[in-house]
Parts: sequence; C-alpha cells; structure tokens
Amino acid sequence: TVKKGKKKEEEPPKKDESVEETKDTKETKPEEKEKFECPGPDHELAEMLERDIVQKDPNVHWEDIADLTEAKRLLEEAVVLPMWMPDFFKGIRRPWRGVLMVGPPGTGKTLLAKAVATECGTTFFNVSSSTLTSKYRGESEKLVRLLFSMARHYAPSTIFIDEIDSLCSKRGSESEHEASRRVKSELLVQMDGMSSEQGKLVMVLAATNFPWDIDEALRRRLEKRIYIPLPSSEGREALLGINLREISTSQDLSLSDVASWLEGYSGADITNVCRDAAMMTMRMRIAGLKPSEIRSLGRE
Repeated sequence: TVKKGKKKEEEPPKKDESVEETKDTKETKPEEKEKFECPGPDHELAEMLERDIVQKDPNVHWEDIADLTEAKRLLEEAVVLPMWMPDFFKGIRRPWRGVLMVGPPGTGKTLLAKAVATECGTTFFNVSSSTLTSKYRGESEKLVRLLFSMARHYAPSTIFIDEIDSLCSKRGSESEHEASRRVKSELLVQMDGMSSEQGKLVMVLAATNFPWDIDEALRRRLEKRIYIPLPSSEGREALLGINLREISTSQDLSLSDVASWLEGYSGADITNVCRDAAMMTMRMRIAGLKPSEIRSLGRE
C-alpha cells in the first residue's frame, strides 16, 4: 500500500509538465503574424508594397520632440487609445480614419510620424508617390487597393503619406492626367470603405505644406487636422537643449537668451544652427594645419 501511494504521488508532476508545454505553445502562437498572401497576377505588386512596411524602429520617441504637446496628445488619442480601449471608441466616439498635419516646412511633421511608428506599436506603411505610380495602365489603382487590403490584414496599422498634395491635388485642372485622376478616385473610395470591417483599425496619416492644393473630397476624409506651428520661445529653448545634450558647453551659455535670438526659426533651422556651432571648435583646431597633422589629431 505504501508503494502504491508513492506511485500516485509521483504521477501529478507529469501532468503539470504537459500543462506547461501547452501554455508555452499558446504563448508563441499569437506572436507569429500570418503573411499577406495575394494569389494571382497581383502577387508581385503585393511583394513590392511589403517593402514599404517599416520593420525597424526609427528610434524617435515623444521625448525627442520639443514642444508640440497638443499634436502629440491628438496623435495618441487617434492611434494609441483606440487599441487600449476598443469598447470605448465606438459609435460617435469612433476613432479618426484620417489625420492631416499642416504647417510650414521644418516644424516636425515627419518627425511626429516617426515617433508614431516607434511608440504606438502599429504596422507602419511609409508611402510616397513613387510607390503608388506605375507605367502600366490600371496598375496604380491596383496598388492603392492592395495597400489598403494589406493594411487591414496587418491591422492595427497606420498609412503615412508625406507631401500628400503632390499625390492628391485638385481634380478638374487642365494639367491633370487621366491616370492620376483614377488613382485619386480609388484612394477616395478605399478611405471611405476601410471602416467597413469592424474591429480592424486603419488610420491614414498625411502631411503637407500646401493644404489648399488638396482635393476637397480628400480633405473631408482627413477628418482631424493638426496645425504644426513654428516653435515658441519655450520650444526653441527645449530644442537647443535636445540638440546640445551630447556636447559640453560653457557654463556662461544661456539657452533662454539664444532662444530669444532665434525667433521665427523652424525646428530644422535650429538644428542646423546647433550643428554648425558644434563644428566651430573643430574648425578652430585644424585651422592652418597640414593633412598629416590633422590625421594625427584624430588619433589623439
């Protein structure tokens, strides 16, 4: 009787091991994403679009962007919160299907898109006009349709179109070609029909410097519009601190005074000023030296 009891006590650990194995297999299954398959003649077009999926993180975080707190809040509300609270974003609170970032050049519109790709964890499609154009008749419309069907397959996903005014200008102009008009109409149809599948979040994020050149129908579909202004005095000071954080500066340097001198500068202009200032010490060091002497300085 004692031996039988020992055998019964030794049996349960074997069952636990099998349970642990099933747990491991269940945990590994959701991580694997099925690849988008497009049988037929459109297989090569689908492979070409998959190259535009950003697989590596651009390594741009919200902290790397100075100021623009309202723009960052709206992008988090449009992309992140619907994934965290899907039951809340229904009906009249449904998520935005299109977001348009408008502002002067160099204010950080593309940088915000990179931060969305890094922070939000969605499948990010970086699309340009060269991606959706083809020399063959009818192929550009197929590319637009495949792009949105692929975005629904890898949902939640974000489609970023930089300089959208070059792709979707106003229809009916004298210089408009028939092929570009068909691409615009297909893009408008796909943006209107992409919310038909419930539970799959696909958002179009666009950026432009000329919002008045965009077609009116597309402007209506880009429901949320965010204005990205020139940086304020606090934003300029924060930009100087971000750009000069890896460089040792003098203790007498006042970033607030420098920020007041840079009024009217964009974020890209301030970055170029900081880069130029960081090169001045090297220019002073190598002034009047021969190439051999400059190489010896690099070894020190």
